[in-house]
Amino acid sequence: MANFLLLNGANLNLLGTREPEIYGETTLESLIENLSRHAEKEGHKLHHFQSNAEHELVERIHRSQEENVKCIVFNPGAFTHSSISIRDALSGIQVPFIEIHISNI
Repeated sequence: MANFLLLNGANLNLLGTREPEIYGETTLESLIENLSRHAEKEGHKLHHFQSNAEHELVERIHRSQEENVKCIVFNPGAFTHSSISIRDALSGIQVPFIEIHISNI
C-alpha cells in the first residue's frame, strides 16, 4: 500500500461554484471522495489537504516526507505563478510530485 497526497491551493475550495463554465461543477469534496475511493480500490491511501494560505501548504509538503508519501499530486491554484516558497519546499524534499490544473477549456 502506498500513501499519496493530494494538495490543493488557493481558491480551490470554491470548485463547483466558482466560474463553473471554466472549472466545472464538481466540488472539491466530490473530487476527493472519488479519488479516495479509486485509491482504496487499488490498495492505496489518499491523504488530502487544501489551503488558501501559502505557509500551510509549505508545512504540509514538509510533513509528507515524514509520512512516507509516495507521490504528491498538487494543484497550486494561483500559487502556480507566485510562490517561490512552495517550489522550494517541493525541491527540498525527496518526494516526487505532479503539478495538475483543472479547467474545462
